[in-house]
Amino acid sequence: MNFRIGHGYDVHRLETNKKFTIGGIKINHHKGVTGHSDADVVIHALCDAMLGALSLDDIGAHFPDTDKKYKDIDSKILLNKVIELCNKNRYQLSNADITILLQEPKISKYKTKMIKVISEVLNIDYSKISIKATTTEGLGFIGREEGVAAHCVVIMEPL
Repeated sequence: MNFRIGHGYDVHRLETNKKFTIGGIKINHHKGVTGHSDADVVIHALCDAMLGALSLDDIGAHFPDTDKKYKDIDSKILLNKVIELCNKNRYQLSNADITILLQEPKISKYKTKMIKVISEVLNIDYSKISIKATTTEGLGFIGREEGVAAHCVVIMEPL
């Protein structure tokens, strides 16, 4: 089988009085993410990993932040478009391993819901998505609660 591996990374600024969307869900917190879309770092990293595995450029090339039609868009819609591109290229996601870097809020209680939402969008079994989280022990922009980041590694398999 011709498996393909991809890695994605995304980061967004945290600011007060903003919505916090991560992993396809909204979390109540005094800070939220800023960006052109809903700034969901988890889904953006997943999209980039899937696109990268198939040498299909990156999320910015497909959904540029200069295009008004993507302003405040739900990133699950972008993920659906990435799935279509992958299927068109005769590949599907085999599994995804996602790591969130975030000082606050703690997201352990949200991981199950994130995995459920993402696996439903991808139309794959829940067990094929892993989400982990870590802090940066107070170091850097993440430790100062100025931002959130996510890494994602995927394996894509032929249809």
